[in-house]
Amino acid sequence: MIFSAIIVAAGSGTRAGGEKQWRTLGGKPVLRWSAQALLDAGAQELVVAVASDAQDRAAEVLDGLTGWRAVVGGTTRAESVRAGLAALTCPGDQPVLVHDAARPLLDAAVIARVVAALDQADGALPVLPVADSLRRGSDGLMAEAVDREDLWRAQTPQAFRRGLLESAYAAWNPAETPTDEAVVVRRHGGRIALVAGDARLMKLTYPEDFTMAEALLSQDTRYQTRMGAGFDVHCWGPGDSVWLCGIEIPHDQTLIGHSDADAGLHALTDALLGAIAAGDIGDHFPPTDPKWKGAASDQFLIHAAEMVAARGGRIVNVDVTLICERPKVKPHRQAMRERIAALLALPLDCVSVKATTSEGLGFTGRGEGLAAQAAATVEMPVSA
Repeated sequence: MIFSAIIVAAGSGTRAGGEKQWRTLGGKPVLRWSAQALLDAGAQELVVAVASDAQDRAAEVLDGLTGWRAVVGGTTRAESVRAGLAALTCPGDQPVLVHDAARPLLDAAVIARVVAALDQADGALPVLPVADSLRRGSDGLMAEAVDREDLWRAQTPQAFRRGLLESAYAAWNPAETPTDEAVVVRRHGGRIALVAGDARLMKLTYPEDFTMAEALLSQDTRYQTRMGAGFDVHCWGPGDSVWLCGIEIPHDQTLIGHSDADAGLHALTDALLGAIAAGDIGDHFPPTDPKWKGAASDQFLIHAAEMVAARGGRIVNVDVTLICERPKVKPHRQAMRERIAALLALPLDCVSVKATTSEGLGFTGRGEGLAAQAAATVEMPVSA
């Protein structure tokens, strides 16, 4: 991954008892957790926005880390982010991650997901579903219930191309105070992708949050390896191209299906869902639902990957086999691997795509259709 990062650490943290970014959590300062996570993930440069009297303190708590520098932030988040952007030296098209120092338990998988999402969107926002029912109320009395459908809990780091984020802030009405960068970029016309966040990436807002974070750090967690398998079939029909493993291939026929009929991604989606025992692709994207007609199968695979991440899991590797007489897969295999790797935020050597024929036997041998099978390995946490 190639990216730069800004950590916003200029706030006073009064609700948490003051100066939360400098307090110790799990044996090291809160700020150091995020800085180390971003640098370990490969941040080419890291700018930490701190209060005007806190630069020496930042140097103390980040002692021993390289590739970072401190700048004086502002009284608002937006001012601190703009100060951080001004201090960066990266080109305008480079991804920049903006992260709250108050979210110390940052995982490399979240970083990878938000960076990868910029291939398809102008910004990326890690989110968690709202599990609790919601109510409005005032004066200690409940008013109406709030529908939680389509509501998400926003987290950081949020990712954007540097030039777009700077342009969005330049166009922002200075009389308004934005809640975060996603709001600023969306107002500027940008498309913000929602990607899976991490339940451990909680924000330290109140004193009791430190107690919970300490408990998470001390929890004895082990991981188990799970395997999932998937299989999909589509028949051939009239057309001039076919989608396989996220790549459009010119062909004298196309695969017929409710969505784009990408059998490779469908099988892989089922493999991931199978690894976490979450049903199959039809449960999540019913072919009877008209909104999925002609839909790109990329989003099915991303949904499955986000479900794995939301449960604290990690995809280790995936393997897809396409079974057909035509088209020839080998010329496109590298592009397929690269596309799947980008969708799942995996190293290329963790993605395999193969092809075989059925030696003229069966429906694939007769050229009536194409089949795909897939396997996925996932690591899932198991509390001791």
